[in-house]
Amino acid sequence: MIKKENYFLIFSLLFVRTVSVSSFGYSKRQQHMWSQEFKKCDGNLQSPIALSTKKSVRLPLPALEMNGYHDFLFQPLSLKNNGHSVSLNFEKNKIKNKRSPFIFGGLLNINQEYELEGLHFHWGRKNDRGSEHSLNGVRYPMEMHIIHRNMAYPKMENAMVNVDGLAVLGIFFQLQDNDNENLKPLSQNLPSIRWIDNQISLNTSITLSSLLPNDIDTFYTYRGSLTTPPCSEAVTWIIFSTPVPISFRQMNQFRILSNGEDILADNYRKLQKLGKRKVYLRKLIQNYSSYYNQFDVNVTSLDWYWQ
Repeated sequence: MIKKENYFLIFSLLFVRTVSVSSFGYSKRQQHMWSQEFKKCDGNLQSPIALSTKKSVRLPLPALEMNGYHDFLFQPLSLKNNGHSVSLNFEKNKIKNKRSPFIFGGLLNINQEYELEGLHFHWGRKNDRGSEHSLNGVRYPMEMHIIHRNMAYPKMENAMVNVDGLAVLGIFFQLQDNDNENLKPLSQNLPSIRWIDNQISLNTSITLSSLLPNDIDTFYTYRGSLTTPPCSEAVTWIIFSTPVPISFRQMNQFRILSNGEDILADNYRKLQKLGKRKVYLRKLIQNYSSYYNQFDVNVTSLDWYWQ
């Protein structure tokens, strides 16, 4: 027979275990502890990284194709404060006769398509930080991630254990005085999700293309990981060099959110070691078409790592 105090001990251990798995923090100490619970967080292909134009391999890579990005995202759409970020989600099983947006091209697997799963943001408490990746020494105040699953894998849990399972678009945000009208469907609803686990349904229409930078032809791409636990090394990153504008007022609307204990901000991971990984840069140049014809890239022969 189990004594009453032992019941309490078992309950306490189960409670601590549940909290430790479902929660994590962004302080220096907390990030250091991630790998104790999630071994992949100490892997060799971790993200984010410091991107450098000079250290990237510049090639005339195929364009990234985006299907359905100009269509209005189907309802129901929901905006949620999950304590770690703000996420935009939709319920695929309620969609009939309409396909989710998907991407292909670039250095993604030939003849494979990656379907939209959702998007979220990372931002700083102050304007000199917030983005997860840095570009040429600059850390922007916010970065958005649009997550896609390789349709060769039926579910996210399958995709997350394969090196080619996910493709994530990274978009930087740069401050300006005037509001970005395209962001208003999201930013104006942030006060409604101020507290952790608050979620609202959006009754406004939005397209993914409206959230992208003007230049989507220039991007960096490399093999990496999720930037939050479990840090699965399953991501092909595609990061646009041109930022999206956001006003000071809109940026501050993100900073009114709560994570349950404090302001929800500085929710970005420290930079990880690049190691032997290659970073490719697709950048159009003058007279690009003739250059491309002279240097036709066989993407299947490109290696993601230095030997």
